[in-house]
Amino acid sequence: MTDLIVRRLMVDLETPLPRHWCAGDAFRTAWFNALSMSFPVGEQFFIDSVRAGVQQLPDGERQRFEAEARAFVGQEATHRRLHGLFNEHLADQGLINHWAPRALRRMQRLEGVDVRAWVGLTAATEHFTAILAEYLLGRPDVLRGTEPRLTALWLWHSCEESEHRSTAFDLYRALGGNETWRLRLFRTATVYFLLDALRQTVNNLWHDGSFWRLATWTSGWRFLFARDGVLRGLVPAWRRYLRADFHPSQQDDAPARAWLREHAAIWQPVGQPAAQPA
Repeated sequence: MTDLIVRRLMVDLETPLPRHWCAGDAFRTAWFNALSMSFPVGEQFFIDSVRAGVQQLPDGERQRFEAEARAFVGQEATHRRLHGLFNEHLADQGLINHWAPRALRRMQRLEGVDVRAWVGLTAATEHFTAILAEYLLGRPDVLRGTEPRLTALWLWHSCEESEHRSTAFDLYRALGGNETWRLRLFRTATVYFLLDALRQTVNNLWHDGSFWRLATWTSGWRFLFARDGVLRGLVPAWRRYLRADFHPSQQDDAPARAWLREHAAIWQPVGQPAAQPA
């Protein structure tokens, strides 16, 4: 089991975002905006899945998971709230969130389905967030030139995704989830994640006015498909989930732990009083 900390992130999300807040790059901004648009709905699904999964465990197993599950829910609820604030700025810029309504419709189709499917989908998607976190923390150039408050938001979120990467996976196993469905759910989640992320990115660029610029797509190609691009570069990490001996703890979380230590001044554990400005 993992000791998780629910943190209060002390960054300014009231000041409006620059239109191309990610170092002035239209494509990267549109990509990260798309991800943020999915987070409030997606993280509510993760919360609901883990809560429901823990309730299905026998008493002895439930007690083993309860503390970690509460902290998982606390972290995801904080992500949901902060990205909700972030997304309000995107709406003010005229961007339209199509990803969240599509995701909600899919979730409605899961009502009444075995809770292991919910937890398995959560475990699969948490692998994406964990390896995206690994990518961001290992490539500071992606956010270089971005406002410090926004860099902090994305890297703090990445660190916590790395920190709780095992929770849903361990819960799926404890519920008796089998390997066939683990892999089937992972492939399903992969297709939906990629299609939704790319569709929302393109839509963001359309409303942003950057869709027809050659520089937008040159940057996008490099960002996604260069040797160390976010899609091509993550294929080996994505494949790890397909191994029979896979466990999320095999991922190196040292960069996440180091970042949290080095930036301890901008977060506090929930339950402690917020620091007063100097």
